[in-house]
Amino acid sequence: MRRNKSSLSKAQSYKEIGEFWDSHDLTDYWDKTKPVEFEVKIETETTYLRVETKLSAKLVSLAKKRGVSPETLLNLWIQEKVRDEATAK
Repeated sequence: MRRNKSSLSKAQSYKEIGEFWDSHDLTDYWDKTKPVEFEVKIETETTYLRVETKLSAKLVSLAKKRGVSPETLLNLWIQEKVRDEATAK
């Protein structure tokens, strides 16, 4: 944690910051805040998997109808399936 940054909580660690905001409301401190800008970098990993030609063509067609890329549609479906499998156990 950077020491040169001010903190409303006066906390010494990220854990203490979390504990502070668990028991305080930001609206009580709104006048002490200021706008900031930051960037979020989401990293992804590309993995190539073989898909049957006919199945791939169907995926591309369905994705086009939904207005998304085949990669996005495939990722959504895989996320759903993994979530379903995880909750089924």
